[in-house]
Amino acid sequence: MKRDVTPTSVEKVMREGDFIVSMTDLKGIITYGNRIFIEYSGYSESELLGSQHNIIRHPDMPRAVFKLLWDKIQKKEECFAYVKNMAKDGSFYWVFTNVTPTYDSSGNVTGYFSVRRKPKQSGVQAASALYAAMLEAERKAGAANAIAASTRVLVDILNEKGLGYDELVLAI
Repeated sequence: MKRDVTPTSVEKVMREGDFIVSMTDLKGIITYGNRIFIEYSGYSESELLGSQHNIIRHPDMPRAVFKLLWDKIQKKEECFAYVKNMAKDGSFYWVFTNVTPTYDSSGNVTGYFSVRRKPKQSGVQAASALYAAMLEAERKAGAANAIAASTRVLVDILNEKGLGYDELVLAI
């Protein structure tokens, strides 16, 4: 269930050593969230469990970033990303995330496991600039073409730097 939350300019900065952990099913429904996730998100455990993980999606995040993430994890690859999340009170917090598939004993993907930690400030600055350019492309392209336009911005930057996505994220 998506909540109607208005973003604010209040930032929560993660503490060194904190790890936000969550698990979802195959459709992105939260099945587990640790106490640090509950703390930073501002939602209670009962509000989080059974909700789409995008309950914490900040509108400053380009849709193309989440498409890339979903494409990677659905191919059984892990994904690293800088993500700006939004808490229940509208405040925001940046994370450096690692998302991996979870498997059953037969090797079938059963869901996704995400661990987030305090990001490097240089990474937040680089991601903020990149995401602003991607969001502008999404706005100009309109809803139907937003993801494609935003993805082009990302691909152009990767090509310009001669890096793959993972290389870029781990380098910033």
